[in-house]
Amino acid sequence: MPTNFTAGPVRVRVPATSANLGPGFDALGLALGLYDDLAAEVSSGGVQVTVAGQGAGELPADDQHLVVRAMRATFDVLGAQPTGLSVECVNRIPQARGLGSSSAAIVAGVLLARALVADGVERLDEPALLLLAAEIEGHPDNVAPCLLGGFTLAWTETAGARAVSLPVADAVRPTVFVPSERGLTATARAALPATVPHADAALTAGRAALLVHALTTDPALLMPATVDRLHQDYRAAGMPGTSSLVSALREAGVAAVVSGAGPSVLAFGEPPAGFDAGTDWQIWKLPIDVSGARVARGRLGHAERDPVAAGRKS
Repeated sequence: MPTNFTAGPVRVRVPATSANLGPGFDALGLALGLYDDLAAEVSSGGVQVTVAGQGAGELPADDQHLVVRAMRATFDVLGAQPTGLSVECVNRIPQARGLGSSSAAIVAGVLLARALVADGVERLDEPALLLLAAEIEGHPDNVAPCLLGGFTLAWTETAGARAVSLPVADAVRPTVFVPSERGLTATARAALPATVPHADAALTAGRAALLVHALTTDPALLMPATVDRLHQDYRAAGMPGTSSLVSALREAGVAAVVSGAGPSVLAFGEPPAGFDAGTDWQIWKLPIDVSGARVARGRLGHAERDPVAAGRKS
């Protein structure tokens, strides 16, 4: 084995995320207690990927797998490209549902590759990790909470992506409504207009600022703080079930938004007794992940290989 690679496997746990949170389009994100566990090691040749749980039998098992592509991009940055890789994925984050499955794969790949290079941590620090992950993803709103945990504010400067993580008020209790149908971020973005009315932009900017206060200090303000006029209404026709559920929850007094590009729905709190979301939705109460992605040495253990949704409370 080349001396610049570490011997043996490394593993990583990455959280699901919800981006935008209503008015914080492409800027705000939240890490959720639902996790993918992955392990990787350098091999003598070829690429082998095994997938259990979400995406099993659907995702590529070779270099085209997003985790491997992120690893290859990171190895390129570190100047140490191995000939072979063995990757094991236990996926619990639903694919293409607006809960950050792609960002989780990218963050996992970047962290696994860095850990497999002997001096990777010294050569690729935390800000550089965010820069690279956001460059691969295309925007930082999901990769930031996946890396950092908690409630994140992300932005892009000339040099690339930056982000900060803020603590969330104890009273904030996310509930996620996950449909069986899938959505595509590219399709959701294509529904957005090139320009929006100035009044809508001004209102949404104000509510995004209020949302920071509501999530960190005063959750009683979450209903007005989650009003958005930049993206959700424009995407409604492409996911009518999602739009209807968001409206129904808000009419019932629950601050609800589209999770990322959808079609999942994120609610801050539980629906009232008797609320009927219909049969098309799985309803999960999730804690907020405060640690972000975590790396360790060794293979996945028995519990980590269990495809049951780790961290999900119901």
